[in-house]
Amino acid sequence: MKIANKDFILGERTYIMGILNVTPDSFSDGGKFNNLDNALKHAAKLIEDGADIIDIGGESTRPNHSSVDKNEELERVIPIIEAVSHEFDIPISIDTYKGEVAEAALESGAHLINDVWGFKKDTYMAKVAAKYDVPCCLMHNRENNDYSNFLQDVIDDLKESIDIAINAGVKPENIMIDPGIGFAKDFNQNLLLMNNLEKLNVLNFPILLGTSRKSMIGNILNLPPNKRVEGTVATSVIGVVKGCDFIRVHDVLENKRACMVADAIIRR
Repeated sequence: MKIANKDFILGERTYIMGILNVTPDSFSDGGKFNNLDNALKHAAKLIEDGADIIDIGGESTRPNHSSVDKNEELERVIPIIEAVSHEFDIPISIDTYKGEVAEAALESGAHLINDVWGFKKDTYMAKVAAKYDVPCCLMHNRENNDYSNFLQDVIDDLKESIDIAINAGVKPENIMIDPGIGFAKDFNQNLLLMNNLEKLNVLNFPILLGTSRKSMIGNILNLPPNKRVEGTVATSVIGVVKGCDFIRVHDVLENKRACMVADAIIRR
């Protein structure tokens, strides 16, 4: 998979996507990086710690979050994307489900679309991905968690997102999928999905796993978001064992080191 000017050779090692939230209300680090200087310092740290991609988002997707209109989201993310793309030679992902925000982000220096609604919230999103010929991450999500056969329903939902993308003209080699841990799933469903991640390999697309500091880990450890590093590392290693190619995390250094050890054992 080619992202920006870099080749990501799947199966060789696990790639780390570092999270740069520029939101005032993110569940984990809201308000810490939503000014230019702090955002650039954090981007530099993510890169120093070993991030392969930086994922920039301007709207929190935590449970019960307040949605923001596209203009406010653009005001948050565009200056940061422009600055990061100017300062650093690293692929940038835009974390949004709005097609117009994604398009403006790509025009400003982003290289990958990360859509938590898997192209199902905004019909324009798939057209943007096809028009700009960029990679995209399609996450599993739905309006409810009313499943008849949980694991099969997740696979079928992801197939729908893949079909939307391909029918719009997105190249198959530009698609990765995300199981959507924490989205439209209760605690036990999240655990079940984590234990069956390898079943998503039936779809034949690279898998990005995003569990970083999420409530699934908090519920197990009874700890707040900033104390969930070790729990996140455990899920990242399980992701490597189950065949995930990309890991999206806040704490890059710890997860990078753990994935390097897992890679040496699993992918050698």
